[in-house]
Amino acid sequence: MEIAFLLVALAVIVLAGTTLAERVGFPAPLALIVVGIAASYVPGVPTVHLSADVVILGLLPPLLYSAAIQTSLVDFNANRRSILLLSVGLVVFTTFGVGWLVHALLPGIDWWAALAIGAVVAPPDAVAATTIGRRIGLPRRIVTILEGESLFNDATALVALRTAIAAGAGTVALGRVGFDFLVASVGGALIGFVAFLCVGKMRKHLTDPVLDTAISLVVPFATFIVSEELHSSGVVSVVVAGLLLGHTAPILQTAQSRIAERMNWRTIAFVLENTVFMLIGLQADWILRDVSDSSVAPSRIALVCGLTLVAVIVLRLVWVFPVRYLLIRPGHDPELGRKPPAAFTFLLGWAGMRGVVTLAAAFIIPADTPYREVLLLIAFTVVAGTLFIHGLTLPWFARRLDVPSPDPLEDALARATVLQQASKAGFKRLHELEVDDPHEIVDLVTQRIEQRNFAAWERLGTTADQESPSELYSRVRLEMIDAERGRVLEIRSSGTVASEVISDVLATLDVEESMLDLSNQSREEIRNVTAVRRTGDSCDHLASAPAVETAGDPQCSDCLRDGTTWVALRQCLACGNVGCCDSSPSRHATAHFHDTTHPVMESAEPGEDWRWCYVHHLTA
Repeated sequence: MEIAFLLVALAVIVLAGTTLAERVGFPAPLALIVVGIAASYVPGVPTVHLSADVVILGLLPPLLYSAAIQTSLVDFNANRRSILLLSVGLVVFTTFGVGWLVHALLPGIDWWAALAIGAVVAPPDAVAATTIGRRIGLPRRIVTILEGESLFNDATALVALRTAIAAGAGTVALGRVGFDFLVASVGGALIGFVAFLCVGKMRKHLTDPVLDTAISLVVPFATFIVSEELHSSGVVSVVVAGLLLGHTAPILQTAQSRIAERMNWRTIAFVLENTVFMLIGLQADWILRDVSDSSVAPSRIALVCGLTLVAVIVLRLVWVFPVRYLLIRPGHDPELGRKPPAAFTFLLGWAGMRGVVTLAAAFIIPADTPYREVLLLIAFTVVAGTLFIHGLTLPWFARRLDVPSPDPLEDALARATVLQQASKAGFKRLHELEVDDPHEIVDLVTQRIEQRNFAAWERLGTTADQESPSELYSRVRLEMIDAERGRVLEIRSSGTVASEVISDVLATLDVEESMLDLSNQSREEIRNVTAVRRTGDSCDHLASAPAVETAGDPQCSDCLRDGTTWVALRQCLACGNVGCCDSSPSRHATAHFHDTTHPVMESAEPGEDWRWCYVHHLTA
């Protein structure tokens, strides 16, 4: 009961602390570490010793798998060179750099022990960095590289750590280090691929989302255990399996299974990630207490801890800038429309926060290792120091360097374009079908698809005091759903209808309401943005019709003539005609295209600079 009470109390404090930190705009990871440090000194709070087995086997596989299934394999592949240079090259570079420093500062420490602590503090944990990065709006490419780095750098660090410990025990030759790493990484990748094949084959025959999600909960642990038992890298296995399963989910899983898995793993990751930072803080008391009994002078301990913290920060910056210019040779970034600036590289170097893997890995160092208590304090200092130094200054640097954040308006434009092209493929298939349609189902399907597309385009509307048709629909429909749910609950209370039927009806209403809520949230984000960057997509028509200054006071003359109301206005780039959009009742802009075949129009709304090709369904 005592253990159960402590676990519940920990969960409650983590959830409350995270909620409060988000409300006041303070990074939740940093707040939870502070709470953990303070709690470790409160009388009556039991001492919590993090076990390496608990973290590496209990926490690491689900955290890695959760991140992997949500990571885009396409984006990962596009940045694979940068990711590998950081997750392998930088970890090795930091291991030797810190190892040399610690060997020089701690008299009599063995080289293998110095390299072991170098491997422990080498891998950054992207959880805090990406959490803060998304909150402050770091460019997606930086977030992608940080996430990709965090997926594989733990494998490099753990292999380096175990190799150093084995070298200290005299059980490994220096010449076998590279071979062992190759076996661990390649073997881990193969096991992860086999796990993907097995789970993929099972998923083809599963339609029950509960069973599918249950399988996904087993995958990271089973893959990790099998890989470690075969002396390969469990980290690499879990990451490879997660990346491939996440990439193929739209093909292998049903829609219900994808929704259920996504929500379950988001919840698991949220709880584990935030609990991890609380656990880090709870280690402060006993680590400092053990160090007070060390034979090393306090001034020497403070010096080695402080300089190691400085070293891991400097070594990362020293690595990323030469690698950027000498090895990566940064090219054109489609998100920016140009080469990524040096500010991107600095932010990438400055986001090297360490996490729970660093602290857990330190416990792998054998208990009889000389200066082990100092090595543990070094790991704790690096974790806490990088989290606070980088976590508190990263937003400031991002603002001062004027790094562009992802643009919700550009996302809305891309979303509408993708939906339009998907609809084009759907309509093509619809016309190919030979359907006996006495009930005019084809017209109904066409109408629903068009309404979906119109709602996507209406998110781009910038008129603050005008409610778009989709916003009006959302407001009215939400009021109706609230009334419908109230009536269903009344029927439930009467007990005249089976509970399974009531649950099914309520679930149907919940799905529709959740879709409307997501759409409303997206609109609120877009209202705070005033401009759209060009996407860079193009075709011959768009290339021959560059953007122009639209009419200063645009009006749809056809709407004025017919006495109808427009929602948004579009201007033809061939003749300058201004017509209303497809969300408007008369769709005069599209009618103008059909009458004249002028292919390109531009938004005539204030603050919008996007163009549309009617022929190829592309935006620019």
